[in-house]
Amino acid sequence: MTNIGAERFEKVFNKFTNLKEINEGILLVESTNGEFSFCKGYGGKGLNSPFLMASITKLFTTTCILILLEQGKLSLDDKISEHFDKNIIKGIHVYNGKDYSLELTISDLLFQTSGLPDVYLEGKDSVRSRAILEDFYITFIDMIDMVKNLKPHFAPRKGEKAYYADINFDLLGEIIGNISGFKLSEAYKNYIFEPLGLSHTYLSENETDGIPHIYYMNQVIHRPKLVISCGASGGCITTAHELMIFTKAFFGGKLFNKNIFNSLSTYNKLQVSMGPIYYGGGYMQIPLNGVISLFMGKGELIGHSGSTGSFAFYYPLKELFFVGDINQMAKAALPIRLSMQLAMAAK
Repeated sequence: MTNIGAERFEKVFNKFTNLKEINEGILLVESTNGEFSFCKGYGGKGLNSPFLMASITKLFTTTCILILLEQGKLSLDDKISEHFDKNIIKGIHVYNGKDYSLELTISDLLFQTSGLPDVYLEGKDSVRSRAILEDFYITFIDMIDMVKNLKPHFAPRKGEKAYYADINFDLLGEIIGNISGFKLSEAYKNYIFEPLGLSHTYLSENETDGIPHIYYMNQVIHRPKLVISCGASGGCITTAHELMIFTKAFFGGKLFNKNIFNSLSTYNKLQVSMGPIYYGGGYMQIPLNGVISLFMGKGELIGHSGSTGSFAFYYPLKELFFVGDINQMAKAALPIRLSMQLAMAAK
């Protein structure tokens, strides 16, 4: 990688930060071996500035599931009814008159193939629509009740369908706690933060945890109660520096057996609203040779983005990692577009 590469990445990042709805941002690009590193901040954000990971938290939840799998404490084929009081989950998935609730597996949750609806975006009183206006707590049982009042999108494991829904990972978070005996924050700490030496990455548990603000267009909003409620599906805080360490470890096999990770690379296309994104076992896959890139890209991105502008992707073709945040809740597609254009700029 030459300086020309760095100049191309800077040009792409500047194009996005010049958008009127972007008020701050941070980008870190590194090669697998660390010989190339490029960092650019905007609006006062730097390498060690905290930001909300949002759905990138799902990679941490996936890590815990894989570690428990490697320890023989669970199987992806386990029915989730083995880990919950049946009265809690009964009725969570009723499709065309049949109740599939007790047939759902850990794999269905991890691969987003359960067909469960997404309370974050769906319903007239969706979590997102409320979050724009106010801060509020929402319990796991509240979320389960909301899911039961919405319709599933398909029967579990139906065809090659996937539907992105936070509740899949909220359920996984509860399962991690039940099996490991740790609170989710402790599981993250024991399985991820301490082994990797991450001292500025944490799962928020109370309002004094230093939860960063979020932008909705040009309005600053602070939603600590909601962030705390997001837990396993979106409640982690990090920095670009530490997110890079984690992302390299996740895709480099430093946290769990690489053979287990290889079993996750079955990808299904997500709902139309998710654009070009496919989902594997706990992470996104974005092909770069499709319509959205005018068929000009090559290879794929694997990783995750967050609805507040965060991103953490690996580009295997060039052995590059892209992590950072452009802090904008109003346009969840922006970090995906930014990551794709960064990959296409890697000559």
